[in-house]
Amino acid sequence: MQNEEMNQLIKSIIQEVLEKDSKKSVKQVGVFETVDEAVTAAKIAQEKFEACDLELRRQVIKAIKLEMLPFVEQIAKDTFEETGMGKISDKMTKLNLVLDKTPGVEDLVTEAETGDNGMTLYELSPYGVVGAVTPSTNPGETLICNAIGMLAAGNAVYFSVHPGAKNTSKWIVSKLNEIVCQACGIQNLVVTINQPSIEAAQEMMVHPDVSLLVITGGPGVVKQAMMSGKKVVAAGAGNPPAIVDETANIEKAAKDIVDGASFDNNILCIAEKSVVAVYDITDYLILQMEKQGAYLIKDQSVIDRLVQLTIMENGAPSRDFIGKNANEILEKAGVTVDFDVRLIILKASKDHPFVVKEMLMPILPIVSVNDFEEALPVALEIEQKLHHTATMHSQNIGRLNLAARKFQTSLFIKNGPSFAGLGFGGEGATTFTIATPTGECTTTARHFARRRRCVLTDGFSIR
Repeated sequence: MQNEEMNQLIKSIIQEVLEKDSKKSVKQVGVFETVDEAVTAAKIAQEKFEACDLELRRQVIKAIKLEMLPFVEQIAKDTFEETGMGKISDKMTKLNLVLDKTPGVEDLVTEAETGDNGMTLYELSPYGVVGAVTPSTNPGETLICNAIGMLAAGNAVYFSVHPGAKNTSKWIVSKLNEIVCQACGIQNLVVTINQPSIEAAQEMMVHPDVSLLVITGGPGVVKQAMMSGKKVVAAGAGNPPAIVDETANIEKAAKDIVDGASFDNNILCIAEKSVVAVYDITDYLILQMEKQGAYLIKDQSVIDRLVQLTIMENGAPSRDFIGKNANEILEKAGVTVDFDVRLIILKASKDHPFVVKEMLMPILPIVSVNDFEEALPVALEIEQKLHHTATMHSQNIGRLNLAARKFQTSLFIKNGPSFAGLGFGGEGATTFTIATPTGECTTTARHFARRRRCVLTDGFSIR
């Protein structure tokens, strides 16, 4: 009996040692147990970083873009495995886009005014520690994109990551820390905590050492941030419609819409969530969309099953189907299709649940209207004054301009897929924080910096 007890004691001691060693081995730099520990470490790091010259910041950004590149496929796979949303190939596209087209220090442009009374400079300076909230839909690309812009502006950043993508996000934070430290010798410029939660996010928002909040999330977390009393850059909800009139290149419009709405299974906030098409070209548009891999549902009973399946009793989209493949959704609805469906399409009224809700699934309702004069107000109603994103396909310049003025969206894409608004197949820098409620639009390094005015009197003009 004594020997048995001794053996059990030895086993328990060995197990305890192994567990301790295991915990030590998975310890990730930049990942802390509490919000206060993480923010305090970031504050110390930022004060060192702020004293460095711009060239060092450039080296840091260059290192991130170069050294994160080999991990793109791994991050995409890990994100898919952890969240169950989207497509690995599309996630790789997004990550490559971020590493290629997110601007760094070059975005911090100096303005100057000179005259008889001297010279005035307007320059962009760091806030200090930025508190950033990231979503589960685009966790890796949002985190990397924000880190590049925020570090370029001279800040440190605490990431309040979504619990649904915490493992991938923590790994990225740790890897960024490793890369940044090698480039500039400063640790903890990018930090997070081991167990993210709503409570931890709320604690971060009111922490006295967090100077700027950057929120990429739903209306609830945006509202919470707005109540903090701090400067907030916030990305809100969207429900982007796509208008197609009779003058459009229908074949191209069909391809663009299917490409945009099916990309990463529609979890991008800018993705087409509905189509408003002029009656005369609706059937031809649908035919061309089918040629691009869309699957048209005509049976009303199947449409009703889809609604019951994907929308919960409280009216919210079911998380079980957000970002899922179209074939998987169809199969659950009792529909078997013998090809790889990119997008489920159906005709619907403007008040159909699939039209008025941001589903974040590869389900695209098509609303038919008599003409453009009807299409525009219907699309405006569908967009719900969120002012996020809208797209339009037309060859009529007057109509395109009128729609752009009426929508007043952060992104308005003409004759292209929605993701062109992120710089993928369109001009301009990329971002995954589109600040609509607070008005910054596509955020880059300049939006994570304070604008300051510095005046030199007694002349400095050579005109």
